[in-house]
Amino acid sequence: MLKAVRNPLAFIADRWTPHPRTVRRAALTALVMSVCIVVTGGAVRLTGSGLGCDTWPKCSDDSLVATSEMGLHGLIEFGNRMLTYVVSAAVGWAIIAARSAKPRRRGLTRLGWAQFWVVAGNGIIGGVTVLTELNPYIVAAHFLAATALITAATVTWQRTREGDAEPRPLVGPPVRRAVFGLTALTGALIIVGTAVTGSGEHAGDSSDIERMPFDWETITRVHSALAWAVVLATAAIWIVLRLVDAPGGLRARARDLFAVLMAQGAIGYAQYFLDEPELLVGFHLLGSTLVWIATLRLLLATRDRGTAPGSDHGAPPAHAPEPVPATTA
Repeated sequence: MLKAVRNPLAFIADRWTPHPRTVRRAALTALVMSVCIVVTGGAVRLTGSGLGCDTWPKCSDDSLVATSEMGLHGLIEFGNRMLTYVVSAAVGWAIIAARSAKPRRRGLTRLGWAQFWVVAGNGIIGGVTVLTELNPYIVAAHFLAATALITAATVTWQRTREGDAEPRPLVGPPVRRAVFGLTALTGALIIVGTAVTGSGEHAGDSSDIERMPFDWETITRVHSALAWAVVLATAAIWIVLRLVDAPGGLRARARDLFAVLMAQGAIGYAQYFLDEPELLVGFHLLGSTLVWIATLRLLLATRDRGTAPGSDHGAPPAHAPEPVPATTA
């Protein structure tokens, strides 16, 4: 019993061995919930509910929870805070499943704990956001920390679908460098997107909230230029992957990213010309998370780590393609 108190994860692992499918589902649940909390956080902002609970960690000076006097804004803001516990539960399930997997996969468990610490840290950033009355730079940091959570969750999910062998490149160095550059460019696109939002009209509250000191038209054009660069780079990589006869899975990831970018671009231009309607801004926020996930999946698909232990899920073909030589790529 003392051992169970000291190390409850080891206690559970000694008595439960999850099916590999269960581990994958746990990781996927954590990823889905990490996207959900970004979307609900956007709903808080777009409905002007950012200060629905005007302090932290309590909802108000007199109440730990939202009250009827706080109205709909208080309910929305408090609901988003409560969703953090749902995300924590999903991450906890992923940690327990990873820790209990046989054979033990320490790297997978570490990735689960990385998600936990990001959730905890972002909860504090969220509190600082309220205490600073929606300072736009803190709000941007809050979103970027949520993107870090999505990153960890995506990598965790991918790692549940593959083995622990040394990464074996599936394409030559030039293509791998191009995909890495695309990932960095997409990251820059997301960061500039926070500046567009931080200088736009959706401050998160109906009162006079501080905005970033950027000309909205100018920063929006910079964001659009970066988006076009990402689209063109994705198209170029997709074409190159077809020319070098890259593995089908890798080409599919490039195709998926291109499709998501097209949809995201359509939403972005629509919200620009329609003067940022809240619903479209919310869809654009969801799209940004899907673009980042698709980008990470493309990056991770450039190498192979074998089949996940105890599962034939995602098993490579009997004659896996050799890495494409740098000169050919």
